[in-house]
Amino acid sequence: MTGGRAGDTPAGAGAASAGPAFLAVDSGGSGLRVVVGAAGPRGAQARGASRTPVRTGARGIDPGHFMEQLLGLIRPLTAEAGIGRLDAAVVGAAGMASLGDALRAELPDALARELGVRRVVLAADAVTAYVGALGPRPGAVVAAGTGLVAVGTDLTSWRRADGWGHLLGDSGGGAWIGRAGLEAALRAHDGRDGGSARLLAEAEARFGPAAGLPGQVYPRPDRPAVLASFAPGVGACAADGDPVARRILRSAARHMAEAAAAVCPAGGTPGPLVAVTGGLTGLGDPLLVPLAEELQRRVPTARRVPAEGDPLHGSVRMATDLAADTFTLPGDDALLSVVDRSR
Repeated sequence: MTGGRAGDTPAGAGAASAGPAFLAVDSGGSGLRVVVGAAGPRGAQARGASRTPVRTGARGIDPGHFMEQLLGLIRPLTAEAGIGRLDAAVVGAAGMASLGDALRAELPDALARELGVRRVVLAADAVTAYVGALGPRPGAVVAAGTGLVAVGTDLTSWRRADGWGHLLGDSGGGAWIGRAGLEAALRAHDGRDGGSARLLAEAEARFGPAAGLPGQVYPRPDRPAVLASFAPGVGACAADGDPVARRILRSAARHMAEAAAAVCPAGGTPGPLVAVTGGLTGLGDPLLVPLAEELQRRVPTARRVPAEGDPLHGSVRMATDLAADTFTLPGDDALLSVVDRSR
C-alpha cells in the first residue's frame, strides 16, 4: 500500500467542519486507488493504493475481495485525513457494465455496514473516465488504454460503444494495436504479404525469437496486457516511417473515431465536446494526427478538448458532488447506479 496527502488543509485540521466526507475509488486491472476527503475548499484528502486487482469469478467482480482490499486501505486513510464518518462513496470499476451484478447487489450494504456510508454510486470506469475528462458536461469521451471504450451523454442518458474485451472488441485499443503489430511481425517471419521486417525486429527485441511468440502470449492470464505492451513498439515503428505500422495506427484511429461518433450526443450549438484519455495518448503524433483527421471526418461538429483528469479524478468529482448533495448525472442500469439511504 502506498499513501499520500493532497489538499490545502493538513490532515486532521478541521476536515469534518470543512464539509461532508467522501470516499472515491478507482478499481482496475492494476489494483485499487482510493481517496478519502471532505467536500469543500477546506477539505483535507488522503490517498492510497493497492497493486492487487480485485478478483473476478463466476459471479463477476468479487464483492468480498473488493471490500477486503478496500478496508485495508480506508481505515488508515480516514485517520490520516481526520475523518470520522464517510457520508458518500463513489466506486468506479473496470468491468462494472458487464461483470458488476454482484457488486451492485452487495456493495451498498457492505459499505453501509462497515463504513456507515448511506449514499453510494457504482459506476463503470468508462463513466468515471468521462467525468474525469469532461466533468458534468455533455459530450463524448474515448478511453483508450489496454482496451477501448467510448461513452457519451446529453446529461439525460448515457451511451456506450465497444468495451467488449480483447476477444470480442476493444478495437483500436492497446491490445488490438499490439496484436496487429505482432501479426505483421509474424507475417514477415513467414514471408507472407502484409509483413513488416521493422516490426519483426521490434518484436524479437522485446519477446525473443519470433517462433517463441505463441508461448509468450497464449499461456498468460494477462494476455491483453502482454499484447498492449507491444503498442509502444508499433508507435515507434510508425514514427520511424514503417508503412505497416502507420497503417495499423491509422486503423486504430478510425476505430476510435467510429466509437466516438456512435456515442456523441446529437444536435446543439456549438457541437459536442470530445476528449480522448488513457495511456494510448502517449503514442503521440503517429496515433493522434490520424485520430484528429478521423474525428474531423466522422464528427465534423465536435470540439476536441484535452482531458482534464483521469478516472480517479472523475470518482473524486462525483463523490464530492454526491457528498454535497449536488450530484446530477443520469443513472443507467449498467453504467451508473445510485443508492441513497439518507432520505
